[in-house]
Amino acid sequence: MKKSRFTESQIVAVLKEGETGVPVAELCRKHGISNATYYQWKSKYSGVQVSELQRLRELEAENAKLKRMYADLALENSAIKDVLNRKS
Repeated sequence: MKKSRFTESQIVAVLKEGETGVPVAELCRKHGISNATYYQWKSKYSGVQVSELQRLRELEAENAKLKRMYADLALENSAIKDVLNRKS
């Protein structure tokens, strides 16, 4: 996936600017984005604060770490069961 030129906090700032009543066309021209990009951001980030985005990112990282830990333990458990079954 292509990395955005804008951080999530910048995206939220652009959307807040749009909520104040600035026309979308003017916003897009000012920030160098397309109308489609603006509306995609709006559907993804509408009503979200920067602190919530940071917490969400932390939770996603923790979730990924826990999934890796589970996969490692499941693999280890499977290997131990295979060894025990061969000895019987």
